[in-house]
Amino acid sequence: MTLAGNTGGHRQTRAGNTDGHRQTRERLAGFGTFALLALMMLAMPAHAQTATWPQRAVKFVLPFGAGSATDVAARLMADKLQAKWGQPVVIENKPGADGLLAINAFLQANDDHTLLYSSSASFMAHPYTLEKLTYDFARDMTPIAQVTDTVLTVNVPASSPVKTLGQFVAEAMARPGKLNVTGAPGVPDFTLDYFIKTRGLKVQKIPFKNIVEAATALAGNQIDFLLTSAAIVRPLVEADKIRILAVTSRERASFAPDIPTVHELGWGGLAVETTAGLYGPKDMPLALRERIARDVIEVVSDKAIVDKLLATGQVVRPGGPKELADTIAEQSELTARIAKVLELKPKN
Repeated sequence: MTLAGNTGGHRQTRAGNTDGHRQTRERLAGFGTFALLALMMLAMPAHAQTATWPQRAVKFVLPFGAGSATDVAARLMADKLQAKWGQPVVIENKPGADGLLAINAFLQANDDHTLLYSSSASFMAHPYTLEKLTYDFARDMTPIAQVTDTVLTVNVPASSPVKTLGQFVAEAMARPGKLNVTGAPGVPDFTLDYFIKTRGLKVQKIPFKNIVEAATALAGNQIDFLLTSAAIVRPLVEADKIRILAVTSRERASFAPDIPTVHELGWGGLAVETTAGLYGPKDMPLALRERIARDVIEVVSDKAIVDKLLATGQVVRPGGPKELADTIAEQSELTARIAKVLELKPKN
């Protein structure tokens, strides 16, 4: 009797399930095809979503304008990635507001097809320099891929009598308040503040919305000193309008072996390194991030791209989510030490 009862119960359950499935199909039909696909995606296992990504165009949001180091790298990657992914890769330049325009656009999209491609210079100093921070890096940005280290250069107009960093410091001390200086937004500008304070210099800080405009101003003698990426100044250096005094990395740049490092010159206070990487929204699965990272690493490891990036002052140092997270942690510690010297505390 127990078996018979169970059999009857199973028949009722199957009948109930059949009715339930029919009602579910009818309800889904009312939502329309789009909603049905959305529900299917929600139910799809993470590995299946990873395998089918991307389903549409992918957007890279950049906090710098055209011609910047990140822009050059992003466009080189985009050409190769869209062939690999079978979808367009669109570059959206949103310079300004110390990187916040791009970061906020990325956060507002909250979409795994809208990624932030940024140098760490764009956000590392924000906790110490912004009164109100609209995002939390650890909470809102998920590391995907480390791409390049950006070589930064110390620059003066080619027409300037200043030939060395020591001469610039002497000139600034001899003419307090007369020299105009600019640093690329974020960590370079932060480091420039550190250098100015520790050397007791009195100079005028001149802000620019677009760092490319700053390079043009330097070439035109409107400012006297610029700390930025080699990619920004390279065309004007080649046109003999800007002179590079030093690179800020630990070793000389292979594309400019005759230019000394700030360490060699005894001006280690200007040492700064930034890393460009790709970030996704906070809930992006690790499996998807690792898959994107593999594709990015394959693309940027191509010798033709390595050579092109090196020519613009970028050293390819590819890595996955963990490598990028570790790099950001290291640079964050250095930024905190600089902030302490500047007597700055996190404002948020």
